[in-house]
Amino acid sequence: MTHYFIVPGLGNSGPDHWQTHFEKSGDHFIRINQKDWDAPANHDWIENIESALNGYNLDEVILIGHSLGCTAIANWAKQYQKKIKGALLVAPSDLEAPVYTFPTVGFDHVPLDQINFKTIVVASTNDEWVTLERAEFFAEHWGSEFINIGVAGHINADAGFGEWPEGLEILKKLD
Repeated sequence: MTHYFIVPGLGNSGPDHWQTHFEKSGDHFIRINQKDWDAPANHDWIENIESALNGYNLDEVILIGHSLGCTAIANWAKQYQKKIKGALLVAPSDLEAPVYTFPTVGFDHVPLDQINFKTIVVASTNDEWVTLERAEFFAEHWGSEFINIGVAGHINADAGFGEWPEGLEILKKLD
């Protein structure tokens, strides 16, 4: 059985966010909680991913990241070099963009190392936190399949992505 680990971004994912709906869709969806959602530390976030996966068969693990959670997953993959079933990386924030001014520790840039498991990057044409070109650039470097879903903002609750059945369909591509 596949186990899905949800890695929200800055501020966590609220009750109307698609990640929360995914989490409520079954017992095999597990949110990885962080110590500090508003002033994240890269080391803590990737250690929490590693701890959450402890004891699971990695061949049955899929990570589901949103925004800064995508960077945490890419950093985890770079540091641990473990092979899992895959990762869905939705709306990866561009930490180097001028608009990104949140206080973070160790989240200096988006790693560009090839990820050694299957990944899918989902992006939109009007995301305020990453241009479509940068999202595609990240996907190319990570070795990810790239999906442009059009005008969808930051693909979060504010952009109308509560229940997101299309997202669950995309997730099936990793199974």
